[in-house]
Amino acid sequence: MIFGAILAGGVGSRMNIESMPKQYLPLAGKPVFLHTLEKFLLCDEFDAVYIGTHPNWVDFTRDAVMPYVGSAIDIHVVKGGSDRNGTIMSIIDAIEDDYGPSPDHIIVTHDSVRPFVKLSTIKGNIEAARQYGACDTVIPATDTIVTSQSGDQIDEIPPRSAMYQGQTPQSFNIDQLKGLYASLTDEERASLTDACKVLVLKGVPVRLVPGDVTNIKLTTIMDYKVAQAMIESGVDA
Repeated sequence: MIFGAILAGGVGSRMNIESMPKQYLPLAGKPVFLHTLEKFLLCDEFDAVYIGTHPNWVDFTRDAVMPYVGSAIDIHVVKGGSDRNGTIMSIIDAIEDDYGPSPDHIIVTHDSVRPFVKLSTIKGNIEAARQYGACDTVIPATDTIVTSQSGDQIDEIPPRSAMYQGQTPQSFNIDQLKGLYASLTDEERASLTDACKVLVLKGVPVRLVPGDVTNIKLTTIMDYKVAQAMIESGVDA
């Protein structure tokens, strides 16, 4: 079975908005995360879509998705974990409670604050996860990348042709991801920035899926303003 996992558990600290996390900010008349949900509901390959949300926003999220309940794809709202990967694992636990475990289950994880994701990107993730077990959505880096451990001088300038910017979705065979995550040390878990690194740390290949420059993440107030401008100019969210 194929499951969507929309990650809405963050508090949006970099937005500096105290009233609500960024995934609940209004965009074209509805919360940002609902635009993302609508994109997932366009994909008829999903058996169900799960939204992992901050514990304080579970009731709000359930109320907000009520107009979508009864669609061809089941929608579930679950309490997220203490961090990104904890939320993914909470969703996986709920999937296995609801549908049972299976070595063939695939999960497509996506930031709730990337409302411009394309259906073709979602389907590309599903195909790659089925074939290879894990994949990451990326776009080629357009700027030169500079590395620096000290933060005040250059250590290395790697070839730009080998550099990519990570996006989401990131998609996995659930059994593989769950097993590898369980095998991590506390130190390894503390180093995680996303779910793909779970596999990278264990030397497991992760396939690249082409993303799109419009698949922006709403992290700062400027990103939010860009998203509003994109909708006003006719970009679908």
